[in-house]
Amino acid sequence: MNQEHEGGCLCGAVRFRAQGALREVIACHCTQCRRQTGHYLASTNVADDQLTVTGEDKLRWYHASDFARRGFCGECGSVLFWKANSERHISICAGSFDQPTGLRLASHIFCADKGDYYEITDGLPQYEAGSPGLVVDGNG
Repeated sequence: MNQEHEGGCLCGAVRFRAQGALREVIACHCTQCRRQTGHYLASTNVADDQLTVTGEDKLRWYHASDFARRGFCGECGSVLFWKANSERHISICAGSFDQPTGLRLASHIFCADKGDYYEITDGLPQYEAGSPGLVVDGNG
């Protein structure tokens, strides 16, 4: 079955289409994600060759570390992507997809860095740092 998921930024200048299976959503509570979004980042991912972006001239990339960059709309500032330099997958912010998404939150990572103003109480697995299964396996 061909799966297509579309989404974009707040102003519509950047749109994307992801084809194929998406990984379950993982909430990242690291300091960088919290600073960029104002809370935590919830994202899925897809293989690089399964993502098509329109409005790429409006897409901006910030190299937040030596190993990854963060993509956002240069017009409205919407956070859209996280991309590790050495991976062939790209993380896509779950909130940027058009609904219905069919996505579900699966776990929390970098919980040791979470903000002190909230608790994680949904009963999902919590990892002090990263976790296994950060890349879509093609089965789900």
